[in-house]
Amino acid sequence: MGRNIVSLPMLFKKNRSRFDERWSSAWGMHRLFVAIRPPETVREQLLDLMEGMPDMRWQSDDQLHLTLRFIGEVERPAAEDLATALQHVRFDRISMALDGVGKFEKHRNGALWAGVTPRDQLKSLNAKVERACQSAGLEPERRAYLPHITLARWKGKAHRLDAWLERHGGLTSEPWEAEEFILYESQLAREGAHYEAIERFPLS
Repeated sequence: MGRNIVSLPMLFKKNRSRFDERWSSAWGMHRLFVAIRPPETVREQLLDLMEGMPDMRWQSDDQLHLTLRFIGEVERPAAEDLATALQHVRFDRISMALDGVGKFEKHRNGALWAGVTPRDQLKSLNAKVERACQSAGLEPERRAYLPHITLARWKGKAHRLDAWLERHGGLTSEPWEAEEFILYESQLAREGAHYEAIERFPLS
């Protein structure tokens, strides 16, 4: 559910009207995250990995992204304050590449992911995004940040994980330049989550 939010000064309020056409609804909660979208060539390379394990819930092309900060559910005014706060993030463009695969696993649920480099630069960008989130009143993120692109999720017992991880452990890609990061809204549907870009923030 939503987190406790502290309103920003009126300086941020005056910009709210320009977001009016972008949110899924004027009222209720908005489930948000901040991410970098990989280019089509990289997404196609990742989609080619998604085979051989029918118990996986593989991500679609539209769902592939590198999360910088998961926000969760917030009310409309807080979402607009966050979008405005993110405008003040300044960071250089990043030359990125895929780097191996891994898994998160907890209580028989988990996720497969592709690693991304350069980790130090991405962690620095994450730290700036985190400061913007806190300036908008969000609670601090306590979890350590690991740059990755989620490929699949599972519930219950997953089979053939070790074989898949060994087969794709040497994953690499041609470098690509990240020119922006994006504030997304996640809309849950029966067929899965749909992500809509609410605001784009250029990297210099």
